[in-house]
Parts: sequence; C-alpha cells; structure tokens
Amino acid sequence: MHIRKYPLRFCIVFLVFILALCFCLIKLILIQVFKSSYLDQLAEKQHNYFIKLEPKRGAIYDRNLHPLAINVAAYSLYANPKMMKARDKEKAVGELSVLLGLEPDFIRERLDKDKYFVWLERKLPLTSVQKIKNLKIAGLDFIKESRRHYPNQALAAQLIGFAGMDNEGLEGLELKYNKYLKGEFGWTQILKDAKQRALLIEKSFIPPKDGFDVVLTIDETIQYIAERALDKAFVKHRARGAMIIVINPKTGEILALANRPTFDLMSPTQSDMDARRDRAVADMYEPGSVFKIVTAAAALEEGKVSEQDKFFCENGTYRVGNHILHDHQKHGTLTFSQVIEQSSNIGVTKVAQLLGPSLVYKYAQLFRFGMPTGINIPGEVNGVLKPPSVWSKTSIGAIPIGHEVTVTAIQLGCAIAAIANDGVYMKPFVVKYIKDQKGEIIEEFQPQTVAQVISKNTADRLKVILTRAVEDGTGKLARIKNVKVAGKTGTAQKVVGGVYSHNSFYASFIGFAPADNPKIAMVVIFDEPHLTYYGGTVSAPVFKEVAQDVLRYLDVTGNDTVKTAETGTRR
Repeated sequence: MHIRKYPLRFCIVFLVFILALCFCLIKLILIQVFKSSYLDQLAEKQHNYFIKLEPKRGAIYDRNLHPLAINVAAYSLYANPKMMKARDKEKAVGELSVLLGLEPDFIRERLDKDKYFVWLERKLPLTSVQKIKNLKIAGLDFIKESRRHYPNQALAAQLIGFAGMDNEGLEGLELKYNKYLKGEFGWTQILKDAKQRALLIEKSFIPPKDGFDVVLTIDETIQYIAERALDKAFVKHRARGAMIIVINPKTGEILALANRPTFDLMSPTQSDMDARRDRAVADMYEPGSVFKIVTAAAALEEGKVSEQDKFFCENGTYRVGNHILHDHQKHGTLTFSQVIEQSSNIGVTKVAQLLGPSLVYKYAQLFRFGMPTGINIPGEVNGVLKPPSVWSKTSIGAIPIGHEVTVTAIQLGCAIAAIANDGVYMKPFVVKYIKDQKGEIIEEFQPQTVAQVISKNTADRLKVILTRAVEDGTGKLARIKNVKVAGKTGTAQKVVGGVYSHNSFYASFIGFAPADNPKIAMVVIFDEPHLTYYGGTVSAPVFKEVAQDVLRYLDVTGNDTVKTAETGTRR
C-alpha cells in the first residue's frame, strides 16, 4: 500500500541501489582484472619481509690457534619510513643525531624516502642499541649482523689486513683469502601483520654458509717479541720505516713479519697508505753489503777462492772503470774470510772480478733475486737484477756489493735462510692450512723445496765465515751469550734525485741462530735511521734482542732441544 502511494520515491531509491551495485561491480572487476598484479605486489611488500642472512666470516688464527681476526655480534639500525608518522620521524631525527653523532639532515633525508626499508647505521655497539630501544620510536628496528674484531689491534697489521663494513676483505690476507673467509649469504622470508609486526612465521629459508678459518704460520708470541724490539729501535732512531721477518729456515714458515709505521686494525680508515703498506714484500731497495753473501757463496761453490786466499784491499781506495771504490776502513791485505768479516767493498769486488759477471748473475738468480719468492702474501714485487748484457764497466764493482740491484726484505730473508738450511732454498709461506667450522682441513700448505742453491759443504763454510763476522767483524752487536750467531751487516746509501745521498741510508742485518743448528733466520731493515745509520749499530742489536727472546721462548738450550710452536712438545 505504501509502495503504491509513493511510486516515484521508490523508483529513485531503487535506482540508487542499482547504480551503487553496478559501481561496486565495476570497481571489483577493475581491481580483480586490471589491478590484481599491482595489489598482489603491494601486499607482498607489506606482509612479506625478506631478510638477507649474513654468514659468519671465518677467523684468522696464529699457528697455535690464537685468534688474530674474529667476528663478533653487532646490530644494525634500520627504519620503515612508510609506517612512521611525522612525529616519529621528528623524534628519530632529534634523538638519533645525538646518540649516533649523525647529521640531522642525513637522518631526515633517509626517513623521507618512500620505502619500507632504509639503513640508518650499521653495526652499532650494544650500548647504543639499548639506548635506541629505550626511545621506543615506531618504525625503527634492528637486524643482527657481525663485525670484524682484531683482538691484538695493531699486531701483524699489514700482514693480516682488514675487512670492510660488509665483511669483505680489503687488504692483506683478509683480501687474498677472502673467497675462503667470507662464506655465502642465506635468505629467509618472514610474514608481518598490517601493523608491520613480525609474526615469526618463516615462509622460506636458505641458511647461510659460514666462511672457512685460515690458520697462519705466524706465532703470536714471536710476532709480539719482534714488534716490541722493532718498535723501540724505530722510535729511538727516528727512522722513516722498518721491517723485520723471522723465518724457520728448515721449512720456509714465516714465524713473524712486521713493518713500521703501522696502524690499528680496529680503525684502519684513520691511517694513511704509507702505514698500511706491507713493506716487507712491497718495498725494494739497494741492499748494500748484505748482498755480499751471494758473491761469497758463488766464489766458494765455484772453487775460485778458499778461506785463506789473500786479497790486497788497496788501503781503502780502488778504481773500477771510471769510479773510485772506497772501504769504510783502510784495509791492507785480508784473507777471503776476513774480506767478508770486515765487509770490505774492495775485497769483494776483487773476488767478483775473479768470478766474472755471468757467475755473479747466475748465483744471484739461484738465490731468487730479481724474481718473486712466491710467498702467499699479496703485493710482492720482483726487485731488479740486471743481466750481464746491460752491465756497465763499473757494474762489477757495484752489483756484488749490493748496488745497482734492488731487493725486498723477504728475498733477503729467504737467501740467508737457504744458507742456514745447508744450501736448500725453501719457498716461504705464511698460511699453514684452511679449515671449515668442523675442523676439517680444506687446503693445506706444506714446506716446499725450491732448489739446492749451494752445496752443504759451501753452506757450512759460509756459516763459519758469517759466525766470525758476528764474533770479530762488523756484526759484534748481534752476539748472544752462549749462542753462536751467524750474520752479515749492510749499510746502503739511498738514491735521492737520481744520485746517491750522503744523508739517507738503509741499515740492514741478516742472520741466523744458533749458527751450528739454526732454528730461526731473520732480516732486520731500517729506512733512514738517524744519529747512526750503520747496519751493525742499528739493525744488529734488534736481531740480538729478538733472537735471544725467541730462542728462550722456543726453549733452545745448551743441548739444542727445541719446543715446537705447534705442540709444546720437545724434539
């Protein structure tokens, strides 16, 4: 009855309902057919959160499994700008700029992004994490990561190198063995509700693969002993740079390797390139008299001289081509043994003239000068060794005494180690093995013989001569009570502006101990020491301090037993 009374009103209401229904149907069709893909993606972004799972970077250990580089837990702060209100963003800008020391404009720029995820600060200390949590700012959260930690800070800094914020190796062994250390990332997908709260429901999970551990030949204690002595002399002599290498001559294992200046591995960006350079393998220099071991070895091996053969040293002045050669002291007649003991440039030059350029060059090559040693450290350079075809008339008076040739500290260390090892040249190495997290060996590096450079007989004769060089010659400051030391000093003028400087020098000492059954070989080099610049007064005392402490640590006694660094047992 009411419908008949108001037919127009009824039609209008009915028509409105029909139009609304049609509008909803059309809208539904548009959403389902034309916008379904877009809305699916939007929902996926809002409710599905992908997390990149960081693997544990492998550790670096010394030979006794003392940690030199490890990963520790850290938390990284991120924001979800789309879920943050204006007041949350303003509070975050004000509070975080103070807590984290970040520029307010930087935080504001990050929070103004139309994204569900932006980093604000990576790998924060736990104290900062708790303070930020106490602020209870909506839209801020943390992801657990890890950061590289170096327990000994600057110890073996150039050798170990460092990793960056994303745990990628950037320098040193961290870089060279990065593919073993870094591992592989994993992924997980977590559901979130409409308020972006994690529901702790994982839709998919690919676990990360942790990196392998790298175990070095370095002994942490020997490294500390070497660095302590080097550092004292570096400061005392106000040197521009310094290097030291301690080697097991029987195996080629590097027990210690250090450079000065150095830097803190925990804050590498605060150092410059000069401090981060591994001078022991990357710097080459004219070695001076330490190179005379090559001429001495060649002369004995070829039978050109014997220890008692006499050489007139011209009272300190000798012409070679158009160059006048001098000795640091005026010597008359010396035996061959005394020529090496007293480091006579003129005497060594006369021995080299007996040998001729070809033999001097041959033995320099046998000792692997002018070529890489093959040590598994990044950045090794070759040095320079000219073939006889390009020698000048004065080269025979320069190269045999360590000029017109450039070498590296590791080359010198391996050469003196070869003499200590009965003439057998061992390939140097600094990584013993690589293992997984279960302790299974992935790759192992064994001692490797390169060549028999000189015979055992020649090596034994050289040991006697080099022992006398320490006892009675230029290396007296390397003497150790109750231990025979063999060694050779070297002092070389630096080339500055194309000419030899009279103010800048390299001071070197190479040697081994005990001389009759060597356990360690060592090279010590200082770049531009001051007050005194001779190898015998600058570098030899460092050798003495390091050698006597290392031999005591290894428990080398009168009957020459030694405690091995790996096991602590005697043999």
